[in-house]
Amino acid sequence: MTALLAVVVAAGLGTGGWLLWGGGDGKGASQDDKRATEAQGPLDVRETVEKQPASTVGEMAFRFSVDDMNPGERVEMPGMWATDRILAKGINKTLVGMRIGTDVAPGEEEWRLGLDGPICGYTHHVTGDNRTAVLFRANDREEDAFCNQVAFVDLDDGRLVWEDRFSYSAAGPGTGFATGSDSQDRPSVTLAPGTVAVTWGGGTIGYDMAKGTSRWTTTATDPCQDIGAAGGRALLIRQMCWSTDKSVQDTSWQNVGYKVRKVDPDTGRTLWTYTAAEGIRDLSVPSTEPPVLAVAGGDTEITDLLSLDDKGRNRATISLRNGAYVADCSYTDYLVIDDCPTIAVGSGQVFIRSKDQLEKQVSNWIIGFDLETGNTTKKFDSGPGSLLQPVRMSGDQLLALRLSNDHISPNALVALDPDTDKEIPYFYFGLPAEAETMTLMNENDIVVQNGRIFFGVKSANGPSGEQKKQWLYLVLGIGSSAAEKP
Repeated sequence: MTALLAVVVAAGLGTGGWLLWGGGDGKGASQDDKRATEAQGPLDVRETVEKQPASTVGEMAFRFSVDDMNPGERVEMPGMWATDRILAKGINKTLVGMRIGTDVAPGEEEWRLGLDGPICGYTHHVTGDNRTAVLFRANDREEDAFCNQVAFVDLDDGRLVWEDRFSYSAAGPGTGFATGSDSQDRPSVTLAPGTVAVTWGGGTIGYDMAKGTSRWTTTATDPCQDIGAAGGRALLIRQMCWSTDKSVQDTSWQNVGYKVRKVDPDTGRTLWTYTAAEGIRDLSVPSTEPPVLAVAGGDTEITDLLSLDDKGRNRATISLRNGAYVADCSYTDYLVIDDCPTIAVGSGQVFIRSKDQLEKQVSNWIIGFDLETGNTTKKFDSGPGSLLQPVRMSGDQLLALRLSNDHISPNALVALDPDTDKEIPYFYFGLPAEAETMTLMNENDIVVQNGRIFFGVKSANGPSGEQKKQWLYLVLGIGSSAAEKP
């Protein structure tokens, strides 16, 4: 058990100044997307529509910090999820649930769920009754610590609903059994309606969400392997395929190609398959319904967004114009191919941001693109002194962060209405200087849920150099002063 885990139960949180900003009350909201407002049950993947709060005064809703990590210590903190009353975080081999509305003190966490080994995979999706899935290694069960265990967890009470062990395969072309954890394909997990889907390289398993039993299994066919699953409204499986041309070096990026197949989450049947063009060096899935792919074409950064139709055919290609537009997907040791924090996809359009231009009067924009044509639809500008970052869709509206870059004006959570072109402030807030880097969306977890926004680190590092003590924010939560208390 790491020192940070001991901190969770045996050490206090630091205290510090908190800067709050207020503003006038705003009114009005756009028409909610029908799909997101329908009643959601335990087998649905959660989609929530946030409501404009009665007050735009932001205040602290939650804080979790430590001040006694050892110099040089590093602790992984994969995954962050929020319900109406619980903020849950992964910490190495433990899931911890903490009550929102508190400055968490030692021993005051609502629940702790210890796993048999470190968390090695997770999904940001949550069910309609606040459950999610993680993968973990079998450190305490066998000598070889394969990432081949899946756990389905209730976020409200920390209960382990079910768990199972799945297969693993060797990294690289061909399926089979790995001879050690270093050569194992990275598995992934996601949620789709009624199903927890796990890819393990040699295939995909669809678990019954309620019972934990296998609903279906599929086997990858050489020279392709299932490397990543994207969930939500639908289920897409990413395949990496190795070239059979022996003249291409195994270490060359030209040796790998990509396919994406849409799978029926009830049966595992493939509904369509999309084959990416040659030269694609990476592929992520910002949205499964409507299907949108983010690809790196001839570069290591995302260069294009691809909109597909209901048959898996390319409808439109949205070019990022050599960096004029920015689309970020998370690339970490955890395989989460649908974690694209600055790409927000609605029913008919996708929103991304422009490149920052801090020296100009308007620092950046959020731009909407039509998924049918690829043409621009909307443009929301940041104005002077701030930057706009898309967060996620909330029904028909786009939730965005307005981040101050002059350290004078406040930050804000806002809703952008594509129908009226209006910006609706939810609440204004400030952050301690030590926590400002937590707003970097491609390096941290940022979750908006039940009228609050949470910023959480993905890993924590102890003091460096001669510094012996350092106060670290791990999770900060902000909500409206008029928000209902959990």
